[in-house]
Amino acid sequence: MNRLDDYLKFHETALSIRGQRQQLLASNIANADTPNYKARDIDFASTLQTALGVQQGKSVTELNKTAAKHLDAKQSGDNDGVLYRKEVQGNIDGNTVDLDVERNQFTENALRYEASLTMINMQIKGMLAAIQGQ
Repeated sequence: MNRLDDYLKFHETALSIRGQRQQLLASNIANADTPNYKARDIDFASTLQTALGVQQGKSVTELNKTAAKHLDAKQSGDNDGVLYRKEVQGNIDGNTVDLDVERNQFTENALRYEASLTMINMQIKGMLAAIQGQ
């Protein structure tokens, strides 16, 4: 069963991060007219690499211990990988949302999410065919 989990872990993690990114992009679009709202996004590649490293037991924030009684560093929480988007065009009310950029990123992320789902479906179909001897 562990091999099955390991086999699908990459896509599970990727889907989770894509889902989080989709929520951030939707929030950016919804707050396009909110004064002083700062657009946020996730660097997908580095967040995925960090998440996979942590899942494999490799702590990204692991510190060297000089004594056995030292405590382990806590992993960061909800804001893993969330960054503020660089401002493309200044706005008088301090809002950094560019609707064209946000819509493009939203659409691209949705397409990549669908592609990940398709790959998972193909993997599962391949495993079922192997199990059934087809």
